[in-house]
Amino acid sequence: MKILNYGSMNIDNVYQMDHMIQPGETQMASAKNVFAGGKGLNQSIAIAKAGGAVYHAGVVGEDGAILMDTLTRGGVDTRYIKHMSGPSGHTVIQVDKNGQNSIIVFAGENMRVLEEDIANVLSGFEKGDLLILQNELDNSPTIMRMASERGMTIVFNPSPVNEGLKHYPLECVDWFLLNEIEGKALTQETDPEKILAALKVQYPKANVVLTLGGDGAFCVRGDEKVFQPIFPVKAVDTTAAGDTFTGYFVTGISKGDDLPTVMKRAAKASSIAVSRPGAADSIPYASEVEI
Repeated sequence: MKILNYGSMNIDNVYQMDHMIQPGETQMASAKNVFAGGKGLNQSIAIAKAGGAVYHAGVVGEDGAILMDTLTRGGVDTRYIKHMSGPSGHTVIQVDKNGQNSIIVFAGENMRVLEEDIANVLSGFEKGDLLILQNELDNSPTIMRMASERGMTIVFNPSPVNEGLKHYPLECVDWFLLNEIEGKALTQETDPEKILAALKVQYPKANVVLTLGGDGAFCVRGDEKVFQPIFPVKAVDTTAAGDTFTGYFVTGISKGDDLPTVMKRAAKASSIAVSRPGAADSIPYASEVEI
């Protein structure tokens, strides 16, 4: 089983703030750092650090050396990444004194994924291979549809929430990995149990992981349901928490590990990530995640 992550890559400009900036307010940042990030890149790094073999596909611009270097150092196979002129995707991230963040994303070259590129990438994969998608790339619905036609197992993280989600063939999804906000966007429900029930009705073939921040996470696969509480830590930067969870979860299911073990390992890895600054750099290696 191969793991393909067709995902975004962004240069993260991270500003340490006392509090989130308000309309009309000017505030001095106490520090600025530049990291490699993007939900796709973060998830690929997390898979590799968890011990999975992952191929990353997407597009970088002429300023993308930091992105390629980070993926390569992290053990990710980058043969399916296309290089273009123009700027790579980038973000402006505020991190407040409590470790919470707000993020502005400029998509850059992430929005230049062409159908012929998709066909070339997917030709290297077959039935049963895993495909991970987020909602940060151009033509992601096409990627999902073409991968489904090949019989790939599709793992979808519907983030960020926007109008684009209406255009996805969500009936193709085998695994939804989402939080409460994303769950509400797909089901119009706010209660976790109602979100899970509604997803089961709308997408009966799909399995679901629903993360609830400080309240833990649920996983439902067929008749099996697992709840995993968090590992409490002092949060420094929550930027890559969900991506770390996703990467460790995907690696676990690709290896056929039992769900309670997979969920516990993913929660532990996520707790370590939020205790460190940065996105990809904050993700722990498998040797650090002992359960």
